[in-house]
Amino acid sequence: MIVSGGKQYRVAPGDRILVDRLKADEGAELTIDRVLLVADGTTTKVGLHELRGQTVQARVIGHRRGPKVDVIRYKPKKHVRVHRGARAELTALEILGIGSQPEKKPAKAEKAEKPAEKADKAEKADKPATRSRASRKQAEPESAG
Repeated sequence: MIVSGGKQYRVAPGDRILVDRLKADEGAELTIDRVLLVADGTTTKVGLHELRGQTVQARVIGHRRGPKVDVIRYKPKKHVRVHRGARAELTALEILGIGSQPEKKPAKAEKAEKPAEKADKAEKADKPATRSRASRKQAEPESAG
């Protein structure tokens, strides 16, 4: 079970599903990390602690529009006849696999600062802190007038 666009879908490898429009190009591979349940036939995993790191890999097949939904409002003897239609923007996905998230590589060490940047930081540290507005108001005598 995965979540996409606020809706839940039951998926298996090889399934093709229609979800609300996603910002992805055709042929792009996606990783869906909002997994609610994983069952392999013998065990079932449900809950945040058991599903931590579980993902679903999918490929975008294409973008299309759903069937037209007609909305008609009619009130007899009042000349109220309103006809509106809407079509949902959809994305077709093919489920490639269900499994754990690949291990993340450790982040690279931050680059060493340039000497000029170190000097700028030292100058800022030497400057006295500015007073807040409240402390300035207390320090200024009230003018009589």
